[in-house]
Amino acid sequence: QVQLVESGGGLVQPGGSLRLSCAASRINFSVREIDWYRQAPGKQRELVATITTAGDTNYADSVKGRFTISRDNAKNTVYLQMNSLKPEDTAVYYCHTLEGGMNYWGKGTLVTLSS
Repeated sequence: QVQLVESGGGLVQPGGSLRLSCAASRINFSVREIDWYRQAPGKQRELVATITTAGDTNYADSVKGRFTISRDNAKNTVYLQMNSLKPEDTAVYYCHTLEGGMNYWGKGTLVTLSS
């Protein structure tokens, strides 16, 4: 079974930076598109960023120019570099992929913005 494990969340001040990691196992990682989603308190889960197998990226308008998604196929890991963080970025961040027609999610990592 595919496993996705997120890490790197924490408490950060507005304007600060964090780098999230998503380590994948039991998956043919290099041929899988990987996404980062987030869910803020009381809100629906939303797509934040996507990276394809070719390394092409897409971002939600709310994070364009601030967040960067990247992947290291040798380490089976996807990263989300988050800069210029805002209070509205507070959320649980989840890694996601599709394998064999099934959706797989990690358990999430919490990012909290607090001054």
